[in-house]
Amino acid sequence: MEKWENFDLDDASMWPKDCKIALQEPNVDDRGSIQSLVNFPVKNISLISSVKGSVRSNHYHLTDWHYMYVLSGSFDYYFRPTDSNEQLQKVRFVKGELVFTPPMEDHATVFKEDTVLIVMSRHPRGTQEVYEADVKRVILIDPKNPPLE
Repeated sequence: MEKWENFDLDDASMWPKDCKIALQEPNVDDRGSIQSLVNFPVKNISLISSVKGSVRSNHYHLTDWHYMYVLSGSFDYYFRPTDSNEQLQKVRFVKGELVFTPPMEDHATVFKEDTVLIVMSRHPRGTQEVYEADVKRVILIDPKNPPLE
């Protein structure tokens, strides 16, 4: 498939309206189960591990969006609309939960324990330069002084 990187995935009406996504019921039989995570086209799937107490993100994306599924561990997800004065919202995510981040949403993650995530996103992540072209850094959570609770 040529030029798949340029395929348009920008129909915002199809995006979730809330950051915490209810998963479909898994298909279970005597062999085990199959849990669908995202039934929507994506261009990148990454595995991210983070150590307890670390802070990631502290940015927003101009056009990218992503889903994060928690394989193990837990984190606090802080977010608000970009360029707003709204108070930060916080949602705790634990193993088996899925979060959606749309474009133009400031977000930061604070890892409450060692955590492993699968991240599925709109943009391919071929190089760090491509990724950084869509990211704008903000400091929502001070990495040197993250919330302890």
